[in-house]
Amino acid sequence: MTVEIRRGSARFVERAEGRVTRHSFSFGAAYDPANLRFGPMVCHDDHLLASGRGFDSHRHSDLDIVTWVVSGALRHRDGDTEVVVEAGQLAHLRAGAGVDHSEVAAAPQTRFVQVWLAAADDADGTPSYSSSTPALVTGELVEVLQPQPGARLSVARLDAGETLTLPTAPLLHVYVARGALLRSSLAEPLADGDAFRFADEPAHDVTAAVPSELLVWEFGLAG
Repeated sequence: MTVEIRRGSARFVERAEGRVTRHSFSFGAAYDPANLRFGPMVCHDDHLLASGRGFDSHRHSDLDIVTWVVSGALRHRDGDTEVVVEAGQLAHLRAGAGVDHSEVAAAPQTRFVQVWLAAADDADGTPSYSSSTPALVTGELVEVLQPQPGARLSVARLDAGETLTLPTAPLLHVYVARGALLRSSLAEPLADGDAFRFADEPAHDVTAAVPSELLVWEFGLAG
């Protein structure tokens, strides 16, 4: 059983014109052999884009790419597909054998969190893309996606002072996308951009200090 606190202030920050990216895992010049992945999660990036800025067409394969838009709007293009994903919406790109896509801010300022999962062994070779608007309920953890076997993403929106019991899973990743959590038996207060990484932990309670949004990944689930 382990609890690891990953502070947003310790992320590797990459800056380009009109873009700031905060990488949670080993990346480029910030190579860290002890921080390459968490279960199937090989990338957890927090991006802030100016209008019209982002990532021109580039190629991915053998990944499930999950995007949660925190604020603003993000325009996705691949082949004949063009979709604008807005705040509170979710997108899932299954790269399969290979797909070229672009992601550009479609609002004056856009922030999104993107996770890459190494594709499951039985992944379909045909790329696919989908987006959705989850019906979130304040104070509850709501499942929004199961992108591959054994992996589940849920989102919780909490008002100040609300407490949430986190689920149990072999591996659990909890990210503070907005707001902050109060000090608990686990850690000093967590701020926007901080994360828990749990391995084989029992259920824990967390309490919001201010209105907050948590992205909760469970890995290693049976069935």
